[in-house]
Amino acid sequence: MESGSQALQHRLLSVKLWPPSYSTRLMLVERMTKNLTTPSIFSRKYGLLSNEEAEEDAKKIEELAFATADQHYKKEPDGDGSSAVQIYAKESSRLMLEVIKRGPTVKDGELADKNTALQETVFDISGGRRAFIDAEEAEDLLKPLREPGNSYTKICFSNRSFGLDAANVAAPILSAIKDQLTEVDLSDFIAGRSESEALEVMNIFSSVLGGCHLRYLNLSNNALGEKGVRAFGALLKSQNNLEELYLMNDGISEEAARAVSELIPSTEKLKVLQFHNNMTGDEGAIAISEILKRSHALEDFRCSSTRVGADGGVALAEALKTCTHLKKLDLRDNMFGVEAGVALSEALSLFADLTEVYLSFLNLEDEGAEALANALKESAPSLEVLEMAGNDITAKGAASLAACIASKQFFTKLNLAENELKDEGAILIAKAIGEGHGQLNEVDMSSNAIRRAGARLLAQVVVKKPGFKLLNINGNFISDDGIDEVMESFKSCPDMLGPLDENDPEGEDDEDAEEENAENESELESKLKDLKIKQEE
Repeated sequence: MESGSQALQHRLLSVKLWPPSYSTRLMLVERMTKNLTTPSIFSRKYGLLSNEEAEEDAKKIEELAFATADQHYKKEPDGDGSSAVQIYAKESSRLMLEVIKRGPTVKDGELADKNTALQETVFDISGGRRAFIDAEEAEDLLKPLREPGNSYTKICFSNRSFGLDAANVAAPILSAIKDQLTEVDLSDFIAGRSESEALEVMNIFSSVLGGCHLRYLNLSNNALGEKGVRAFGALLKSQNNLEELYLMNDGISEEAARAVSELIPSTEKLKVLQFHNNMTGDEGAIAISEILKRSHALEDFRCSSTRVGADGGVALAEALKTCTHLKKLDLRDNMFGVEAGVALSEALSLFADLTEVYLSFLNLEDEGAEALANALKESAPSLEVLEMAGNDITAKGAASLAACIASKQFFTKLNLAENELKDEGAILIAKAIGEGHGQLNEVDMSSNAIRRAGARLLAQVVVKKPGFKLLNINGNFISDDGIDEVMESFKSCPDMLGPLDENDPEGEDDEDAEEENAENESELESKLKDLKIKQEE
């Protein structure tokens, strides 16, 4: 009788991957439409397409990509179609990037070069070398902003350090154009300055920009602290229409977080809020939660590496219940623990539009991971990215994760690294991603005490995924024979297999001696081969 992995391998080898089904082609059109209408760094530069235009472009892209791939397939009809699928995916991506950079089409017969017009609205000095700016250089750099009738609506002063002399040059220039500004990036613009000078510079910029109506404000990488936040008080207090606010790597302490909550008058339109790499702590998280309660339109929330523990995690989880439009959530590298993980699961069950979830290194353990996986299974039908690395998840928790994964057909990335899944958990996850998941391109199961059986099945499952890019199973306990089998699976596409230099074929695991020996691996496969992952109807 065939083992579970042998049966799966036989099915994979016998499947014709080309042509894709009608439903698969429709799914690709839907995904491209969604990407073309999602705000990004490109849309800020080139403009955002309407849903109608995006859908029309997506259909044309899919048809062109299909025709190109089909032509390739007809030249080698005896193949399994995998190369045609890869061409289909690559051509779709290439054409979609062209449309994104083209931006919305010109209407009403306008003949102007739209891309040039859009580029003229962005004034960006961040591309040069990272250095201090003196008054003379500021005069020269900012000269285009002095030109009468300029159309700049977006300015980026990032990566250049303004002192008092340069700030005094910039002040009247910015004052003259502040009414036309909609996006301001002042990230990393006081590097290397003394605290007193930096605070004066921030006060100058805040005073001259106060009263402008911004949709985007980036003050990241300025070591603000409470003093810095309050130095920007005039600017922050005047913002009633902010859609994106970035305060990353800013020394946002408890007091600074309270200052942010106090100073911003309205967050009704806020869609993006990011606090990555701060010293916020529990009390600071409670202050941030007050901002969340007023941010009903929020779509992207990041509060990663902010030293938040259980109390702050629970406060954030409760506040997030008001953010039912959330699409992206990043809470990585905090000290939530089980209690906050369970509380967060209650919020996740409300997020129907969620596409990306980053919950690595939160001390969730099995109980927290299971609660979150069960919540995601019943919500977030379009989930694309799930990261839950470093949470002490064992094979027990893997069962709920596998059920969640099996119910999601839009997955592109899965990261469960640095857990304790072992072979049993790895096989559960492999079976979950084995059926469907045609968009999956990255799986990280490194450092999970996985041995030969788990590694082999993971390799056999992902290697045939169209467009797959990387399997990381480094840092495990895979035997030399197991490594040979994995490398054999990837012999025609070695770049899809990550490095194995940290694998330890002699790895010990005293908790379960039965899995130490290679002769027991086939028994484990046999025990698990009939296990079914329940999927949603």
